[in-house]
Amino acid sequence: MKSLKYFFFLLLAYNQYYSQNKVLIDTLSQYNYLELEEKFYNYKDNNKIKESKIIAGYYLKKAKKEMIINNIAEGYVFMQYNQNLAASLKYIDSLESISHRLHDDRYPARIYLLRGKLYFDYDNEKLALDNFVIALSHAKEKNNKRQIAIADLQIAYLNGYIGKHKETVKVLEYYYGHPEFLTPQDIEHIQISLADAYIDIYEYDKALKLIKDGLNDATKNKAKIRYNKYLILLGRYNFETKNYPNAIADLETCKKYFLKNNLDFDANYTMLYLGESYLKSNEKDKAAENFIKIDSIIQKTNNTFPELRDVYTYLVDYFKEKKDKEKQLYYIERFLAVDKILYAQFKYISRELPRKYDAPKLLKEKENIINDLEKKKYFLFSGLGILLLALIAVGFFFYKSKKSEKKYRKIAQDLIKSIHEKKSEIEEKEERKDFIPSKIEKSVIRNISENTVQKILKELERFENNELFLQKGITLSSLAKDFKTNSAYLSDVVNTYKEKNFASYLNDLRIDYALKRLVQDKKFRSYKLIVVAEELGYNNKQAFASAFRKKTGTILSTYIKEIDQSQE
Repeated sequence: MKSLKYFFFLLLAYNQYYSQNKVLIDTLSQYNYLELEEKFYNYKDNNKIKESKIIAGYYLKKAKKEMIINNIAEGYVFMQYNQNLAASLKYIDSLESISHRLHDDRYPARIYLLRGKLYFDYDNEKLALDNFVIALSHAKEKNNKRQIAIADLQIAYLNGYIGKHKETVKVLEYYYGHPEFLTPQDIEHIQISLADAYIDIYEYDKALKLIKDGLNDATKNKAKIRYNKYLILLGRYNFETKNYPNAIADLETCKKYFLKNNLDFDANYTMLYLGESYLKSNEKDKAAENFIKIDSIIQKTNNTFPELRDVYTYLVDYFKEKKDKEKQLYYIERFLAVDKILYAQFKYISRELPRKYDAPKLLKEKENIINDLEKKKYFLFSGLGILLLALIAVGFFFYKSKKSEKKYRKIAQDLIKSIHEKKSEIEEKEERKDFIPSKIEKSVIRNISENTVQKILKELERFENNELFLQKGITLSSLAKDFKTNSAYLSDVVNTYKEKNFASYLNDLRIDYALKRLVQDKKFRSYKLIVVAEELGYNNKQAFASAFRKKTGTILSTYIKEIDQSQE
C-alpha cells in the first residue's frame, strides 16, 4: 500500500513538473529572439538552471525550424551551458561546424573562448590556457576589442589561480579603468576578482572599498548571488585582518546560501576560509566539519583548487590526534589523489605551496596504517621491525646528509677564498703601472673573416663588462641580432674563444657574477631566492638553483651561510 502511495506521489510530482514546463514553453512563443536571449541570460545569471535550459532548448528548436543560421549558432551557445563536459563540448563542436557560414567577426575566437571557459570550469587549466591564448590571437587578427579584453581577463584569472597575483592585479586594474568594450556583468566579475586579488597582495584598504561598494550595490538591486559573493570576500578580509568573530559570522551566512543553491565552487571557498577562521579561534572540530564538507563536494564535482592541500593535511592531522586510523587513512588517500591532480594542473603553485606532508612520506604512513589495521596480532613485531628500518634509514640519510654538507661547505669555502684572491689579484695588477692585459691567442675559424671575429669578440667584451648577460630572455639569436651578425658566426666564436657552447657561456657569466656579488653585497644576500634569480636573468628560482649547483658543485644556501660565517 505504501509503495502504491509513493507511486501516485511520483506521478503527481511528474505531472506538476511537466505542466509547469509546458506553461513556460507555451509562454515563450510570444517572445522574439532578442527577448528570449535576454530571458535566458537573466535566468542563467541568477542560477535558475532549469528555466535557462528550457529557454535554450526552445530557442535552438525554433531557430532550426526557421533555418536562421545566426540564431542556430546562438542556440548552440545557450545549450552548452549547464551541461556535463562531453555534452557541452559537443554543442561547441556543432557551433564550430557552422561558424564558417556566419558573417560575424567574433568567430573563430568565440569558439576558443567558450572552450577555454568550459575547460577552466571543469578543472583542466592547461587546456583552458591553450584555448584562451588561441582565442586572443584570433581576436587580435579581427581587432575585436571586446574579445581581446575577455581573453586577457581569462588569462589574468588563470594567473591568479596559479599564484601570480601581481600580474593578475595589473590586468584587472587596467580593464576596470577601461570598461569600454565590457558588459556590466564583466565589470562586476572584475570587481569581485580584483578585491580578491588585492587581499592576495595585502592591499587590504583597496579590497575593502571594492567589497563595500559591491555589497551596497547588491543590496540596492536585491542581487542575492552578488551580495553573497561579496560577503565571502568580506569574510576573507576579516580573516586576513585577524577579525575572526566577524569572519565567522559573515562566512556562516553565505555558506548557507551557497549550499542551499548548489553553488559548489563558492561554497568550497567559503568553507575553506570558515574552517581557517575556526582554527584561529581554536575550534578544531568546527574547522574539521567544514573541511570534511569540502571533501564531499570535491568528490561530487571533481573540481580541485590549490588550497585543498591544506584541507587534507589538516584532516590527516586532526584524525591522527583523534587516533581514528580509518579516517586518517582515508584522508591520506584523498590527499594523494588530489595531490596527483594538483601536480598536473597546478605545477607552478605545487612547487610553492608549503607541504606538511609530501607524497613519499604519506605513502609510507599509509602502508604502516594498513599493516596496523590488518595485522593487529603482529603489531608489536611489525612495529619494532618498521622502527628499526626507519632508524637505519634515518641514520643512513643522516650520514649521507652530513657527508654531503661537509663537501658542500668545503666547496663553498674554496669558492669564497677564490673570490677574495681574485679581487686582491685584480687590485694588485691595477696598481702596477707596467701591467699589460693578456691577449687571447687567436684561432682560425673557417669561413669567418678576421675582422668579423674581432668585431664579435669586442661585442662579447662589451656584453661582459656592462653585465648585459643579466637581462632576461637572452638567446643566441637575439644576441646575434644585437651584435649585427648571424647566429652561426656568434656560436662559432663563442665555441672557439670561450671553449664552451653559448648556453654554458651565458650561464657561467651569470653564476660567476652571483658568486662575486653574494660575497661583496650583504643586502643582495638577504633577498628572497626568486628576487636573486630574476636579477640574474633567470625565469624562476628553480632554474637558478639548479644552474648554481651544476656550475659550482655546492648549493646556494650553504654558500650564503659560509659567506655570513666568514664575515662575522
